[in-house]
Amino acid sequence: MVIRGRAHRFGDDINTDYIISGRHKFKTLDMDELACHVMEDLDPGFYERCQEGDFIVAGKNFGCGSSREQAPLALKHAGVAGVLAESFARIYFRNSINNGLLALVCDTSQIKDGDELEIDVEEGIIRDMTFGLEVKSSPLPKVMLDILEEGGLVEYMKKHGRLSLEPDGA
Repeated sequence: MVIRGRAHRFGDDINTDYIISGRHKFKTLDMDELACHVMEDLDPGFYERCQEGDFIVAGKNFGCGSSREQAPLALKHAGVAGVLAESFARIYFRNSINNGLLALVCDTSQIKDGDELEIDVEEGIIRDMTFGLEVKSSPLPKVMLDILEEGGLVEYMKKHGRLSLEPDGA
């Protein structure tokens, strides 16, 4: 799976309230409505600029603060294809994968806001097409790639009935 999109750059310690503010999370569970408010406390125009398939690129500790699944779901509904970060809060990382939102750990220091990216998910290679850079991400286990391919854990379980933790997917 190869995905292409534009980078939207953020810093370190982006907590789930920055991703989707608590003032919205308690008003509705409609993810399309929540999507209109993603990242607005850090970047009020983010939703309007974000195009289907774009990426959030961040520093360390992305998704810290809360275990609520609304944060990765709202990003997914806003059209974000994935998040690239130097590190993630553990529960946010798992919530992302389980909800079908790509999360890759890599060195993001050279990726700039607005750069055009091409990501080969299986190979774990991020190509910055704007500057001709190539960055390697930490590989995702096959079961996580399979979950992402199906659109999330629920869809994976509907199709397969169980998780396959065998190296070859059997």
